[in-house]
Amino acid sequence: MRLGLALGYWGRGPSADHVPLAQEAERLGYHSVWTAESWGSDAFTPLTWIAAHTSRIRLGTAVAQMAARSPTTTAMHALTLDHLSGGRMMLGLGLSGPQVVEGWYGRPFPKSPLTATREYVDVVRQVLRREGPVELDGRFHAHPYRGPDGTGLGKALKPITHPLRAGLPVLLGAEGPKNVAQTARIADGWLPLYWAPTRPQAYEASLDGLRDGFLVAPMARAHVCDDLAEGLLPVKAMLGFYIGGMGHAARNFHADLMARMGYEEEARRIQRLFLEGRREEAVMAVPDAFADEISLVGPRERIAERLELWRKGPVTDLLVLSPDRHTLRVLADLNA
Repeated sequence: MRLGLALGYWGRGPSADHVPLAQEAERLGYHSVWTAESWGSDAFTPLTWIAAHTSRIRLGTAVAQMAARSPTTTAMHALTLDHLSGGRMMLGLGLSGPQVVEGWYGRPFPKSPLTATREYVDVVRQVLRREGPVELDGRFHAHPYRGPDGTGLGKALKPITHPLRAGLPVLLGAEGPKNVAQTARIADGWLPLYWAPTRPQAYEASLDGLRDGFLVAPMARAHVCDDLAEGLLPVKAMLGFYIGGMGHAARNFHADLMARMGYEEEARRIQRLFLEGRREEAVMAVPDAFADEISLVGPRERIAERLELWRKGPVTDLLVLSPDRHTLRVLADLNA
């Protein structure tokens, strides 16, 4: 199991520590560093800045949101950064949810998410292979566009720039069982939002018969500390926001995932409290047990023991979310 550094997206502004953290991770032998986006900073620009200040560590988006860019635009970003970094790029994509797609990007959330994702990946792959002009008679992504509001003058094109690697890895962030199963078929890897090594049954059916080389790269907050309850607070704060606020009351993929993992009553309570504006109560309503299952928190000896559980399953890459250099060093030592 390899280690990656997950930096996430910016809050109020850029973090001056992201480049030094990425450089430290590279020095410690981490395999990859990952950036993200929500409705603020984008995923590709910070990753390019990090690429310019590192030399070996792989560079991933976890995740670049599909609604933010057409698939050809995303492929252009990926092939450009792959060239500039000497072949270090890994493209992680995610569909997001109706609240973000319609509220931030001003686009309709696809009525058939599986089809939309499959078409998007198809177009990206065509660009990266550069075997001919990009052509797809898709429901959501048509190349050339032939819709009733178009001119009819569109021409199928292939990229001017020759991609450095036709096989640039494409990973998908997926939560629902059907979406995860499709990811195993069409992508090079999967980026789980929550992964509990003690609950393999949550995804077992969707991941049946994974092919060799398929990447499973969950993100986990990590913190070496003596006080477990205090160490879990940032995990609970993240869960409270995602389960309570990253989605509509009627459709929240993150809350649904927590429910499938055995915490349905708790997920609905967190969601209700958050939507009522009782955010601190929502955070405190997150069960310590659930926060603990999906993270690596506590003294070094405890983390060493729990790390063995992560190694026993299908996880190939553990993406560590931690701004603490001591924690990064401890994990590198334990995983050596």
